[in-house]
Amino acid sequence: MDINAANQEALGRILAAQPVLVGVGRALDLIPGMAPDLILHAGPPIAWERMSGPLRGAIIGGLIIEGRAETEAEAVALVEQGAVRFEPCHHHAAVGPMAGVTTASMPVYIIENRAAGNRAYSNFNEGYGKVLRYGAYSEEVLARLRWINGTLAPAVGEALRRAGGLDMKALIAQQLTMGDEGHNRNRAGSAIFGRLLAPHLARVGLSPETLEQVLRYFADNDLAVLNPVMAACKATMDAAQGIAGSTVVTCMARNGTDFGVRVSGLGDRWFTAPATVPVGLYFPGFSSADANPDIGDSTITETAGIGAFAMAAAPAIVKFVGGTPAEAAAATLEMYEITVGENPAFGLPPLDFRGTPTGIDIRKVVRTGITPRINTGIAHRMPGVGQVGAGLVRPPMACFEQALEAMAELAT
Repeated sequence: MDINAANQEALGRILAAQPVLVGVGRALDLIPGMAPDLILHAGPPIAWERMSGPLRGAIIGGLIIEGRAETEAEAVALVEQGAVRFEPCHHHAAVGPMAGVTTASMPVYIIENRAAGNRAYSNFNEGYGKVLRYGAYSEEVLARLRWINGTLAPAVGEALRRAGGLDMKALIAQQLTMGDEGHNRNRAGSAIFGRLLAPHLARVGLSPETLEQVLRYFADNDLAVLNPVMAACKATMDAAQGIAGSTVVTCMARNGTDFGVRVSGLGDRWFTAPATVPVGLYFPGFSSADANPDIGDSTITETAGIGAFAMAAAPAIVKFVGGTPAEAAAATLEMYEITVGENPAFGLPPLDFRGTPTGIDIRKVVRTGITPRINTGIAHRMPGVGQVGAGLVRPPMACFEQALEAMAELAT
């Protein structure tokens, strides 16, 4: 087993990826293995009994959106009767921020990796405030989701068809030169996304009032591009999965209870440990006592070499997650110590356009004691509340130690 050669193969596939946003469709029609009774969620597998508050809240909202329940009590009864199945988004070539809940009727972005031929999917971003992805399911949240499903998604899908798709690798590269890191900060990327779609949205036959609503979605939502960016990273990293001998991490994800990683040369196994509470800044009236442990598939951005790995590009974000611009640059520099290469497509201006650190190597993580850095939002620990802050977190070292032990057993 030549680990270094296997890791170079994995890195080559990551760098060669060409993720293109090609359209929008219904999860049931597109996501492999999706079914009416199946709900996809963020992170590694987990049963209802161990689910955190925000994940439970998002599932309750998802069941109401699907018309399978009208109240929280009815939704919980459905689950307890065994009428609902749960599986990770990652088992279905999909990703979702925070709770990551994706149900059969929800619209999803379609990302096609034209270098490897694989696809990945992500639901739509709802914007700020009380939203399903943070476990809120009030009527205000559900009305927003119905508008996304019935108005926004079809319009965006038709605009993408008219545009012939959007090159996500080019979009990510551009946003990294404009102050984004692609995870917690997507202000520039969302502006680019809206600008590229706007001429086509103007020609899809929307009424003036509806067109204004759709354009306002992009104007008001600095996270609009996060979900297709995540799916682009998912399509990129899935292409590097399954290389015998490779110790490169292809997935990091959290379900609000457990943190899990998957490694290229170790098949579909998850290596998990308890998720921790992020360190960060809280909205007025909230503190760390309100916070749920880390949750979401958005760590696919760090897995692909952006997010906290590109912190040097986003000094403005430190005011939101805590820290200084110098610490942001230091954060990126530290990640070069645990990765197998750099991505020249994602040059970082503050580092003289050095490529982002790419391809986390479990051997280097364990040897150096340096775990990956992650930028993240913070959800309230109770269902139905929503976001209470944003901050930084690191995965448990135990995930990488377990994976390394499994790799050693495979080699003997």
